[in-house]
Amino acid sequence: MASQPFSFAKDILPLFREKDINAMKKAFDLTSYDDVRKYATGILARLSAGSMPCDGAWSNDHVERFREWVQGGCKP
Repeated sequence: MASQPFSFAKDILPLFREKDINAMKKAFDLTSYDDVRKYATGILARLSAGSMPCDGAWSNDHVERFREWVQGGCKP
């Protein structure tokens, strides 16, 4: 059974905490689908390396959810 593709609003946006959103405001807006889609490859690289968010790495499940969203075409 194929899984449903992840969507930004339902599956990705809730992964970003208020402190993450505030920390990245100078670079881009993590609440903006357009911004996150634009920088998705760089965000994924930092998440995969464990350097984002700055106070500790995401769980593997969260990183894989983001990776699948990117690989699935960054659905809104």
